This record gives sequence, C-alpha cells and structure tokens, in this order.
Amino acid sequence: MAVFRKVLEIFNFPIYVNDNVIRVLEKYKTVSQPRNRWIVQIILALAILAFVGVSVVPIIGAFNNTPSTNQNNGSTRGSLASSDQKSKLEDEVRGYELVLQREPENQTALKGLLQARLQLLSLKQGDIQGVIEPLEKLAKLNPEKTEYGVLLAQAKQQIGDKEGAAQAYRSILDTKPGDLNALQGMVALLVNQQRPEAAIGLLQDTLKNAAQANTIQPGSIDTVAVQVLLGNVHASQKRYAQANSVFDQAIKKAPKDFRPVLAKAMLLKQQGKVTEAKPLFDNAVALAPAKYKDEINKAAASPTPIPAASPAPDSTAKP
Repeated sequence: MAVFRKVLEIFNFPIYVNDNVIRVLEKYKTVSQPRNRWIVQIILALAILAFVGVSVVPIIGAFNNTPSTNQNNGSTRGSLASSDQKSKLEDEVRGYELVLQREPENQTALKGLLQARLQLLSLKQGDIQGVIEPLEKLAKLNPEKTEYGVLLAQAKQQIGDKEGAAQAYRSILDTKPGDLNALQGMVALLVNQQRPEAAIGLLQDTLKNAAQANTIQPGSIDTVAVQVLLGNVHASQKRYAQANSVFDQAIKKAPKDFRPVLAKAMLLKQQGKVTEAKPLFDNAVALAPAKYKDEINKAAASPTPIPAASPAPDSTAKP
C-alpha cells in the first residue's frame, strides 16, 4: 500500500490524507498553494475492488479509531508525552475560543483553533463537530480557498451528514467546476451512495463544458484528470471495457501525458493482464517526470493482485 500511496499522488487528484492534514493546514497560514501542489491521492490500482473506501480518505478517519492493544500498552514515556501534549492543546483551544468570543471572524484564531482541535482528534480527544465549526467559518470567509470547503465536506461526511457534504462540494463546483478536490470528493460520495450513474453524469458534464470553461479561464479544468477519474468510476462498477475506452480517449487526446497511460497499465495489471500492462508501464516511465519514474517502476514490479471474478460485467453495462 505504501507504494500505491506514493505513486498515485501523480494523478493530480487532490485529496487530504490523515497524516498530512496538520501540515496542510499549517501552510494555509502563510501562502495559498497552487492546486496541483497539495497532497494528492487516488488509489487507482485498487479502484476496481474498493474505489470509495480507499480513494477518498476521510479527513478524520484514523483519528476516530479505537486504539489497538499494542497502542494501549505503549511506554510510560509515550503516555506522559501524550498527556502533556493534550494539556497544551486544550490550553490552546481555550485561548483561541476566548479570542473568537471577542472577534468571531479572526482568521488567525480560527485557523489555530482548527489545527489544535485536529491535533486533539489525533490523540482520540474531542469530536469532529468541533472541527466543523471553524471550517464552516473559514470556508465562508475564504470562498476562493476551496480547500476549506473540501475539508468541511469530508468532516461532514465523516459524521454521516451526507447531504451536508454534498452541499459543501456543490458550493465549490458551482463556481469552480474543474476543482479536482471537490470533484473527486463529490464523485466518491455519489458512488458511496450507490449512485454511480450520477457520478458518471457529473464527470461527463464536466468534460462537456470543459472547452468553454477553459476558453474563459485557461486550465481551469484538467480534462485528462477528469477522464482518468471517469475511467476509475467505470472500473469501480467492473465496466472494464468502458474504463479502458475512456483511458484510450485520454491517451489519444494527450499522447505526451503519462497519467492515462499509467492508469490503463494499472487497471490491466489489476485484472491480471500483466503482459499487456508491461509496455504501458514502460511508456508511462518514459513519459513521466523524473521524480515519478522510480515509483512507477515499483508499482509495475509489485505483486499482481488476484482479480475479482465477475460474470461478463461489460456485456450488460449501459454505455
């Protein structure tokens, strides 16, 4: 899994993962990062078997799990350190809350409160509702920083408020239909609700409107990334022929872009078609920037999973 987590950052599907949330939020205090520099992840290799469960990792996912026996039997030193950190964070929370009582829209205090509460959650303290409150204010105060809205949607989804999550995603997509943070999150939410056709329709509409959107604001919709995501949704429904067709269209449209080539290679490998996948992996390595080549090679060399049996899924799939 470590190989896939690292390799698949390259697909340019921004999504926040548990162990990087604090670092990301810290960056908010100093600079607005370009979209394609945020922590990104899409688990393409596992999309067929577990699209929703893996590709969208909730913001608080691991923070809310019950500690294991091994964790509970940790050293006394570690327990004391955690206790000291908890006390320090609780003091920070109280301090930020006092500031916000006087200045409800003080963004420095809101960001600090959010960060402290996230860190408390990592220590299994507090609840997700405490994160939602400052996120709602930050999203409202900073509509141009869609990362807040995505984090808000993930937090709401984590507490079971799927409609609230969907609304948070829609509020971003209404003004920025090509925002990959929101697009991937909304697609995964729809698939999780057993609404794959709605997810496919959303992606197809995004592609249909891409030319006009990119004329108005060049580069606002990464069509190749959207096509790769569309292929993954088809793959998650075991519509392998349609997934391959979408990847082929993306390869034809952008022959120098390694992402759809790699997407198709990993899909074929997931199906056990290692021989067919190998030249695609080789081509992806040749096309990819140097920083990604080693990870692509590792993905190509990793053990081949056993494909799930399915009775000719493509023969009954709707176009």
